[in-house]
Amino acid sequence: MLDTKFDELMDFPCAFPFKVVGEAHETLTDKVVAVVQKHAPGDYSPSTKTSSKGSYHSITIRVTVTSKDHIEILYTELAAIEGVRRVL
Repeated sequence: MLDTKFDELMDFPCAFPFKVVGEAHETLTDKVVAVVQKHAPGDYSPSTKTSSKGSYHSITIRVTVTSKDHIEILYTELAAIEGVRRVL
């Protein structure tokens, strides 16, 4: 597990934005939503931006999280998606 201080800084449950940066691929957004749905089922409308050269996509998705562990699990699983370079 990650060593974060989210539990000291936040009151749960709360909306938490995740930004996933990965190689530009048409299924990246669907993969991000699938991971989020697995841990926080809901109706999501992520926003996607393409880098200036078109090589990368940046996907922002707001998720209602219930604990520090919930955030850490999502960070870990989003980072494990093939082609993902960063999760912020």
